[in-house]
Amino acid sequence: MPVGRPDNQRIVITGIGLTSPNGNNLAEYRAALLAGRSGVTRYEIRYIGQTLAGVCRFDEARYQSKKDRRRGTRAGSVGIYCTNEAVVDAGLDWKNIDKSRVGVYLGITEHGNVETENEVYELSQFQYDVKFWSHHHNPRTVANNPAGEVTINMGITGPHYTIGAACAAGNAGLIQGAQMLRLGEVDVALCGGVSESTHTFGIFASFKSQGALAEHDDPTKASRPFDKARNGIVVAEGGCVYVLERYDEAKRRGAKIYGELVGYAMNSDAGDFVMPSAERQAECIAKAVRSADLTPEQIDVVSTHATGTAGGDVQEAAALRSVFRDNPRTKFNNTQSFIGHAMGAAGALELAGNLPSFTDRCCHATLNLDDVDPECALSGIVRNQPQEGVQINVILNNSFGMLGINSAVIVQRI
Repeated sequence: MPVGRPDNQRIVITGIGLTSPNGNNLAEYRAALLAGRSGVTRYEIRYIGQTLAGVCRFDEARYQSKKDRRRGTRAGSVGIYCTNEAVVDAGLDWKNIDKSRVGVYLGITEHGNVETENEVYELSQFQYDVKFWSHHHNPRTVANNPAGEVTINMGITGPHYTIGAACAAGNAGLIQGAQMLRLGEVDVALCGGVSESTHTFGIFASFKSQGALAEHDDPTKASRPFDKARNGIVVAEGGCVYVLERYDEAKRRGAKIYGELVGYAMNSDAGDFVMPSAERQAECIAKAVRSADLTPEQIDVVSTHATGTAGGDVQEAAALRSVFRDNPRTKFNNTQSFIGHAMGAAGALELAGNLPSFTDRCCHATLNLDDVDPECALSGIVRNQPQEGVQINVILNNSFGMLGINSAVIVQRI
């Protein structure tokens, strides 16, 4: 814990709700990670045809009516499902909570592409006569939509917004929630990230034109970060929302605590649109470690963000080597190898996959890491099989995105 921080400035995680390609709650998701079960499957999308993707199959009707689902968006449904699940998991007395003191902060990579693509396609069936354009278009495509849909669904009257932070968005949502709690603006922060990326052909087409869309005869082996045979990203959808509270309040109500958010950092490469900077990533990681009043030697697990691209994985590995060197204590793993790249939800899901290690003493593996690329070598990387019986007290979660946005979040066991 950072020295001298009072209990009303300590931020803890008391609830987690998620949907991922290999699980629709934390228990299912964690079991799949430990069992080496991939969520990547064959997938077909307009104009692209057959491809591979990480697709979620959660119960949209659990918290939404058919009418609400028809009016809203896929990202909104993901957010509503995850947020309701997180509130239940946290054991909050939701009926009696002051909803004006609840904030919703959801990270996104992009929003509105799915709805716009679908509506343009539908319009093409009517010779582009705009009278057939949906009157729901504007509320569906505004950037705050996913968080806004959550507030309408749950009756939340406190602040809400989405945080456009590319693939660092899941971490950015957590950081925003923690900051608002410390400022006293809210008493409960519902934060994390959501993604509907598998429903927009544009993302697949763009990665394909870059030569960065993964291909493999076996879908479960397509996502292979750090491996010599990696050939690109597997696009995935998903969501993960956390309940954050101040430690004094969580302790007062006897809440279960997954961990304490003790450090974080964000910075920018100020370089290329796509290619990351190992130097700037290393600076971000080191800054997060310092903010937690820790040293690199005290980090037990680093949840890497590596997506399976040729250049990106090399840059992250170089950044990690520069910070952690050959520290024998630190282990490195990767969640995208199981589910693909869930874009705005990636960072939040990656962290969630590791949090149970505080209690089950297992570090989940990096899947499909059969032949490590020498340029991606990390001395403590966990390959293909989980490591069991290890003491894990501190987790660092990396999340990086296009246009050079970098983030790192550190959670400590209480």
